[in-house]
Parts: sequence; C-alpha cells; structure tokens
Amino acid sequence: MTAGAGERVAVGGRSVSVSVHGDGETAVVLAHGAGGNRRAPLLVAMAGGLAAAGHRVVLMNFPYTEDGRRVPDPPALLEAAVDAVATWAERTLGARRVVLGGKSMGGRMASQLVAKGRPAAGLVFLGYPLHPPGQVGKMRDAHLGAIAPPMLFVQGTRDAFARWDLLEAVVARLPRATLHRVEDGDHSFRVLKRTGRTAAEVEAGILSAITGWIPAAG
Repeated sequence: MTAGAGERVAVGGRSVSVSVHGDGETAVVLAHGAGGNRRAPLLVAMAGGLAAAGHRVVLMNFPYTEDGRRVPDPPALLEAAVDAVATWAERTLGARRVVLGGKSMGGRMASQLVAKGRPAAGLVFLGYPLHPPGQVGKMRDAHLGAIAPPMLFVQGTRDAFARWDLLEAVVARLPRATLHRVEDGDHSFRVLKRTGRTAAEVEAGILSAITGWIPAAG
C-alpha cells in the first residue's frame, strides 16, 4: 500500500481514519496522545523509520479526534477503536503479527485492551502515562501485570507523567518488559539544550530501540 495512504476503519456505527506506511508481515498500530492526532510529528517520524526498516505501520485517530473535539472518548470507546484498527490490519492488510501501542494515552488504551485479552505480538509505549503530573498516588499500572506479550517502554527521564524511580520499579516487576531511557527527555521527548542533542538525534535513538526490540515481539 502507498506510504501514508488514507483509509477509514469502522468502529461500531462510526469510523476513524488511518494511514498505512510501508509493507511487512508485522503491522505496528500506533495511536496518538490525548491532545494529538495521527499526524503528530513523532508518530509520522516513527512510521517513516519503521517502514524503511521493513515494517508496516498503521497510524490511527480516535473518534473524538475525527469529530474535532478535544475531550477524549470514554475508555471503552478508545479501546474499541484500537481493537477495530488492529482487526482491520489483520484481516484487510493480512498482517501476521500486530504490535499495538502509541503515544501516551494511545499506548495506555492499547495496554488496557491487551490486558483484557486482545491478542497482540507486543506493546510499545511512547511515553507511558504512569500517573497524572504531580499525582503519584494515582498510579496506572494495576493492569500491566495481566499482559503476556513483551512490552517496550520508551520514556524520558524528565517525564512529568512517569516519575523515573516509580517507572523503573514497575518495569522491574514485569518479566517481559524493556525500558529504553531517553536521558533528559520530557513527555514529548524534548531534551534540554545543554545536552547538545537535536530532536532528530533523539528520534533516531527511539527508532533504533523500537526496531531492535520488534524481533522479541515476533
């Protein structure tokens, strides 16, 4: 399929838009964060890099994004959208393996879906929202132990949504989880200027971590 080609996938009585990048037996379905959409620069960069590495990537919107709303849909609908796109990748694109995940909320919804039994070859989290900023008492990790497939957490050490020591402790309890550290990165993987690293260099490191991990999800 042509890189970036637009398609629509039914979700109940509605539909969401997706873009397909590259080819391959493994389809990596990535959903966006609460304030973004499937055209978010980070997701587009990851799609291009993974496609060049021989993988098929599906970037998806959620229903509320299609409606032009800012407030996310209820979790059940968000999870249903991820499930519908994953099923579409399997049945329409012929993907033999599907890796689910995404940026922040998108990855969290994928994890909740898989914890409830949705099959997946693996999960990749681009900034997992472990807790709301400054509210470490509201942890969002209770379901992660129910996930059987391998997981890759890509996280910045300055991420306000995941205090680093808490995230390390969570990942240490998950036997099939890998943690990729983005030194000095925030929730959007922006790094401090004093590091001397460019956004392109940070993205290249993230892409390398994902491409190196994907065989474990096979």
